[in-house]
Amino acid sequence: MSATPQATSNWRTPAIVLACGCAIVLISMGLRATSGIFLKPMTMANGWSREAFSVAIALQNLMWGLTGPFFGAIADRYGAGRTLVTGALLYAAGLVWMANAQTTTELTLSAGVVVALGISGTAIGLVMSVMARSVPPEKRSMSLGLVGAFASMGQFVMLPLAQWWINAWDWHVALILHGVVAALVVPLAAGLVGKPEHTGPQQTVSAALVEVARDRSFHLLFWGYFVCGFQVVFIAVHFPSFLMDKGFPANLGMQAIALVGLFNVLGSFLAGWMGGRYTKKYVLSGIYISRSVLISVFLLLPITTFSVYVFSAIIGVLWLSTVPLTNGLVGVRYGLRYMAMLTGLVFFGHQIGAFLGVWLGGVIFDRTGSYDMAWTISIALGVFAALVHLPIREAPLVKASPEPAPA
Repeated sequence: MSATPQATSNWRTPAIVLACGCAIVLISMGLRATSGIFLKPMTMANGWSREAFSVAIALQNLMWGLTGPFFGAIADRYGAGRTLVTGALLYAAGLVWMANAQTTTELTLSAGVVVALGISGTAIGLVMSVMARSVPPEKRSMSLGLVGAFASMGQFVMLPLAQWWINAWDWHVALILHGVVAALVVPLAAGLVGKPEHTGPQQTVSAALVEVARDRSFHLLFWGYFVCGFQVVFIAVHFPSFLMDKGFPANLGMQAIALVGLFNVLGSFLAGWMGGRYTKKYVLSGIYISRSVLISVFLLLPITTFSVYVFSAIIGVLWLSTVPLTNGLVGVRYGLRYMAMLTGLVFFGHQIGAFLGVWLGGVIFDRTGSYDMAWTISIALGVFAALVHLPIREAPLVKASPEPAPA
């Protein structure tokens, strides 16, 4: 599987593609990261349980994972522009509907289905696939790290903004404004318009899927990413409420998740740099085992405002740093021809984990009155992920044809 760099018009230089792509993931991933601060005010205002809210966000993550490969396949064939526009419009509509949901069924359909489709159409993996085609191979890992950094910057920017909107008005107005922000992706998509041009053997979609289905490394990547989804979405959605249950103010939870996003700007840069110089699977194993150690230490020590800040900063460095490394592994092993589709497919594993992380977090709390069991599961899964990455093979599965310099 191989591909030439993304075709661009004269003004769509690699720098323009990178700038527009970074702005898109800042918006898309930033909006998605705010779910946790809406949990308590929405459930209290509507008389819903935390489990009901968790189910909607869990379904959102699962639907994102299910539909991601389809959006990716469309982008691989026709270009990312129309996919991004469609996703942005669905994202905006879903957020507005979520703001006006009267029942848990409406919440599930809006946040769990329509918003999920919007995220799929504007997702980081899709933007990374465009970036991978737009830059020469030696700059690819750092470019993917930069996109990941802006996804984290979105978390840092959008969380305080969303909390300010909630405090200034209420959660309903904040969600409406989220919809307006999501619509900004539409003009930004112009920078990523262009149908990919491919050279070399013209492998079919079905042949590519059969190829990865038979490759053990793809399955290991899938289940390693499963763990990432479980850990980060559980923390993103439930950590603010976990801190409030411990007697801390609501602002601390917002600040903690925002701090995670800020420090993952550094983490994504480091991951991109390390992915270009060291064996990616070993870097990934190190990230996962570090998460388990960090969570264990945080829970064993007294939880204070200072320890929350320290935990948030360190987990932030480890947060989305898995994304450029995992997507980079897909590109190296399977080539660029179907990169958007295949990164979407391996990301489905991430979203199965995300579904279970957010849903089980709500179920465990409602049944036991504590998040202790969910934290324990996160620690164990981190050890599992560190081990399953070790046997992954990074050598190209099929010898790639030479890639010309980007346009």
